Amino acid sequence: MRSNKPHNKPSADTQFTVGEPAELMTFLLKALSGISRTRVKTLLTNRVVMVDNVITTQYNSRLNPGMTVTVCRNRQSHEFRNPMLKIVYEDNYLIVVEKKEGLLSVATDHVKERTAQHILQEYVRLQNRRNRIYVVHRLDRETSGLMMYAKDEQTQNHLRDNWHDIVSDRRYVAVVEGDMEEDAGTIRSFLTDRKLYVASKDYDDGEGKLSITHFRTIKRANGLSLLELNLETGRKNQIRVHLSEKRHPIVGDERYGSETNPIGRLALHAFKLCFTHPVTHQPMEFETPYPALFKKLMLKQRQ
Repeated sequence: MRSNKPHNKPSADTQFTVGEPAELMTFLLKALSGISRTRVKTLLTNRVVMVDNVITTQYNSRLNPGMTVTVCRNRQSHEFRNPMLKIVYEDNYLIVVEKKEGLLSVATDHVKERTAQHILQEYVRLQNRRNRIYVVHRLDRETSGLMMYAKDEQTQNHLRDNWHDIVSDRRYVAVVEGDMEEDAGTIRSFLTDRKLYVASKDYDDGEGKLSITHFRTIKRANGLSLLELNLETGRKNQIRVHLSEKRHPIVGDERYGSETNPIGRLALHAFKLCFTHPVTHQPMEFETPYPALFKKLMLKQRQ
């Protein structure tokens, strides 16, 4: 059995070689003698643990013999910083990020500006100039929240081809105009991309794609409603069109009928993403809090 003996590097990082299969938490508890589970979780949260030179934050990541685990002393040299994008999870196959509103997920044929994909591509190329980022799904520019990118074409294709089997839960939170009548419900229609907007019909005309959104009303206040939404399908602008159909457009969504914009943004956020890892087959679950601006909007009493 290979030893977990550390190798000292000039940067004073501490590197270990994996001798037998283990989860990352178990390995670090043994390798860093005397360390507590709380301290290990802090190291992972602070993004100072690398597996085969990739920052890893998931405590139950699987390790195989021959891999290297590095605990970085100089956090600044490995930390990703961008005001529009936060890395929530990363391994050798994929990256989960939280995107701010106003940032495109990927460049289009007509728009070549800096995107989340560009930003992440620059980041992974710092490790190896041949590294690339592959698009798996998208969020509208105006929508904030969790999304995932692949690090290789094989993982990208597997995720895209098996999306509905792999992704078990994908939820959004939105603030809409008016008091939503139902406490819960489902919206179904056939959506067609008209480039400038997405058209919806309640019947199949041969052009549209069936789109299904489930919703739950969390709170009603100040002439607004806070909704949690679960996508059964993932069409372009699906939530925005469906809520506009209900005559409850999302706050700040002028394109689809909103007449108010009190927080200067579209009030739509992808707060939960759950899936089975395409390579390790581990269950992965990521969740962010409801945006503070959404909560304040529901507390504010209008005069």
